[in-house]
Amino acid sequence: MIEKKAITQVPIDNLLARRWSGRFFDPERLLDRDQILALLEAARWAPSCFGEQPWRYVVCDRAANRPAWERALGCLSGGNQGWAQDAPLLLLVLAHEHFVSRDGNNRWSHYDTGAASENLCLQATSMGLMAHQMGGFDSDRALRDFSVPQGHAALAMIAVGYPLPLAAMSAEQQQRAQAERARWPLGELFFDGDWGQAYD
Repeated sequence: MIEKKAITQVPIDNLLARRWSGRFFDPERLLDRDQILALLEAARWAPSCFGEQPWRYVVCDRAANRPAWERALGCLSGGNQGWAQDAPLLLLVLAHEHFVSRDGNNRWSHYDTGAASENLCLQATSMGLMAHQMGGFDSDRALRDFSVPQGHAALAMIAVGYPLPLAAMSAEQQQRAQAERARWPLGELFFDGDWGQAYD
């Protein structure tokens, strides 16, 4: 597995530093049900407003339900289809936008679903897997093709699988996979007590 640890300004947990969104999956290696359940269990234990747990995932496992996996792949943009077709697992990420325990819209549902998805991605990293979240998909088609009831928003798709070994990649793929990761400096994203006052 390619290690692309983040180069951080201060030390952070190794799991966080190792998580990255690769695009090159090993098409020959499938996931078993226990692995998939571990990913979902990690998402299940994310925090949420009032404990509502607004996240919903449609699990599309190429090995166990190829028709669903093909429907999920068909919802992706052309650019994403090109590489995601090698991932054995595609997940449609949805947020239930209304409270269950009380009246009204849950305006934190998207935020909470993002937290659940990050839990899932970190769990994937801990298992030697790679997860790549995508916004490039047809959300209306996904809602229709998977018979999602009203009141849910399709937020993302996640591809999960084993990373393709470096030796099996083309020269271009190797170059892309080994490209240095980058983030904006802390002071451009985090502010000390007031907007624009860099916290770094």
